[in-house]
Amino acid sequence: MTIASPLLAAVPDLRHAFFTREGGVSEGLYAGLNGGVGSNDDPAHVAENRRRMASVLGVAPERFLTAYQVHSPDVAVATEPWDAASRPKVDAIVTKTPGLAIGATAADCGPVLLVDPTARVIGAAHAGWKGALTGVLESTIAAMEKLGAERGGIVAAIGPLIRQPSYEVGGEFVARFVAADPDYARFFIASTRAGHAMFDLGGFIRMRLENAGVLMIDDTGIDTYPDERFYSYRRSVHRNEPDYGRHVHAIALEG
Repeated sequence: MTIASPLLAAVPDLRHAFFTREGGVSEGLYAGLNGGVGSNDDPAHVAENRRRMASVLGVAPERFLTAYQVHSPDVAVATEPWDAASRPKVDAIVTKTPGLAIGATAADCGPVLLVDPTARVIGAAHAGWKGALTGVLESTIAAMEKLGAERGGIVAAIGPLIRQPSYEVGGEFVARFVAADPDYARFFIASTRAGHAMFDLGGFIRMRLENAGVLMIDDTGIDTYPDERFYSYRRSVHRNEPDYGRHVHAIALEG
């Protein structure tokens, strides 16, 4: 049901989980532990799945928080629970409030969980290609600093995401990255299809974290596209499926 980061697991009084799709009640396209409030799954199934995930994190369901993600660099600070209708339109959440679980929803994009063990500040970021390129990780780290964290003391874990062998992109995608920084060309290798390339999102996320001063980094190394334990947006598209499930990868300070 969960994948753990050894670095995060070593932090006292901290709970975290990169959830697989195993152990849920959803059916059909969403079979398993679909936590996507924005999916077209039965809302009762999603609520039960999220209740189960909240239980793993040791919090009540109403204290298991995710955002309305919009592929932005924006961050919300959580101090108390919010409901699905009032969730902020951001792609990262930070908090220093014990007993609140904060999560990033993903189905190929890169979930990143962070903690400063000394300052007791945590973060959860949704780093798809657009968010990673436009600074969601740097924004998350800066927001953690405002709560008392020090970036040199932050531990980060990169969760399951679509990896380079599965992530084919077009030439305009490559051009956008190289226009931002010519050095970003190193995150692309040639595809078997002319005019296409394979993108290393996991490597790009690690580079952005390291350049921001975060050096203690775990990476699960899991590719969500071929691994049927995980939901995958791109796999669903290739199968002509009308929708797909979402994981919630989350972290909480014990309260």
